[in-house]
Amino acid sequence: MDVHEHLAAWFAGRVPAGWFTAPVEVTVDRDEILVVGQLAPPDLPGDLSPEAQQVAWAGRINAHREDTRDGRVGIAQEAEVAFRRKVAWGARCGERTEVFTSLGVPVMTRLRLPERQVLDTLIDAGVARSRSEALAWCVRLVGRHQGDWIAQLRAAMTDLDAARRAGPQLD
Repeated sequence: MDVHEHLAAWFAGRVPAGWFTAPVEVTVDRDEILVVGQLAPPDLPGDLSPEAQQVAWAGRINAHREDTRDGRVGIAQEAEVAFRRKVAWGARCGERTEVFTSLGVPVMTRLRLPERQVLDTLIDAGVARSRSEALAWCVRLVGRHQGDWIAQLRAAMTDLDAARRAGPQLD
């Protein structure tokens, strides 16, 4: 069983049954575990504008966040001890997803002048306040526009991990 499967199973068993309408989605990296659950949408009149729907969905998410705070903190503390990673929580309602808390992990990189100029242009244009924020903006942009390719890479890495586990084991 790989780490993701183990964590998904652990949270499936640990999250109270009434919190979400479907199994939680668990995303994990070296530093953090993100747990996002689907909430039942509120009963809304059919003639609401998209903006009003967003407000209703946000209200449902905020109510869930407040109602489950103590329970989420307890589960997160258990998981942080067991898995040595921080836990972030989020919820999805309708077409809206909100992550309540998430780590901002510093990442060291070395950039040459042309790359630094790209970041500085984003700062000068008011898109970002710092090189760190500009770099995060660039990473989000690549993720948004190259999402299918990134998903293919992740799938290929998962297949590679499975092949390695299935291969000969050295004692």
